[in-house]
Amino acid sequence: MYAILRKEFNSFLNSPVAYVVIGVFLVATGLFVWVFPDSSVLDYGFADLQTLFNMAPWIFLFLIPAITMRTFAEEKKAGTIELLLTRPLTDSQIIGGKYLACLLLALLALLPTLLYYYSVYKLGNPEGNIDSAATVGSYIGLALLAAVFAAIGIFASAITRDQIIAFLVAVVGCFLVYSGFDSLASVFDGAPAYYISQLGIAAHYRDISKGLIDSRDLTYFLSLIIGLLLATKLVLQSRNW
Repeated sequence: MYAILRKEFNSFLNSPVAYVVIGVFLVATGLFVWVFPDSSVLDYGFADLQTLFNMAPWIFLFLIPAITMRTFAEEKKAGTIELLLTRPLTDSQIIGGKYLACLLLALLALLPTLLYYYSVYKLGNPEGNIDSAATVGSYIGLALLAAVFAAIGIFASAITRDQIIAFLVAVVGCFLVYSGFDSLASVFDGAPAYYISQLGIAAHYRDISKGLIDSRDLTYFLSLIIGLLLATKLVLQSRNW
């Protein structure tokens, strides 16, 4: 699996994909956090990064599918998928290597935003007047969100040989899992609305963003990731049917 991870990650670094993804993510979040008057921390008057954690999921919703769309679709279109699958690697190792490479690139894009935290920390009045626990929780939630989006993207790429279709399927899938259940829950009231919202990512992401790391939220994210990766494995194994 490490060999696949290294190969995939190096291929990202040797192409414009990594730099475009990181650049677009940082420019977009930077504009919302520091420039646009309706969301700027400087105009908001409070020392927090809520703007970053509100906007980052929507940016990831498009960027992560752009990373994952080529993982299997390109192999199928180029005819190299058969060669890959005949190597002394299990399907799980191939999927795991490609998945971790995509996730690592997404987390790499997130890493420079720690400068935002440092800047807000220094600008606070008094200095350090920022809820660090909630910020750490939000970063953990964003990392888990990226992990789910990457799993959706890997699955979408495995079911088609066209990268554009893989991208569109992944975007729709990420949107439905992130926001779709909240939209559906708004139709109902009381307990049904609560349980429907709990099926989506947004409710669990909001809980973790408060700085409270609940085992139920972690279980939800891990179950979703494992389920999607197993579904991807099932797609690859269908070649033997």
